[in-house]
Amino acid sequence: QVQLVESGGGLVQAGGSLRLSCAASGRTFSRHTMAWFRQAPGKEREFVAASTSVGNTYYTDSVKDRVTISRDKGTNTIYLQMNSLKPEDTAVYYCAAATYLSYRWTVYEYWGQGTQVTVSS
Repeated sequence: QVQLVESGGGLVQAGGSLRLSCAASGRTFSRHTMAWFRQAPGKEREFVAASTSVGNTYYTDSVKDRVTISRDKGTNTIYLQMNSLKPEDTAVYYCAAATYLSYRWTVYEYWGQGTQVTVSS
């Protein structure tokens, strides 16, 4: 059974940092693009960052320079280091896997259950 399990969310003050983790099991994703999406209440799920199988990384403009995605192929884990957090970063964060890079969440085949990130002002 393929599973993606996120952890690391929580409540943080504006300007703080969080590190999200996503542990994959059931198969290897070394040839997949791994990504983070987020969904705030009443809004559509949006792309945050992605790491391709060859190590290229991509970020949405609103988080660029504040967020770093990384992956450990040995442990089948991806991370999202988030710094200088803002209240508008508040959302449920999901990790996902797809066979190719896309900014559209509908392309991704595998999803975690999500982890809540709340940034207070």
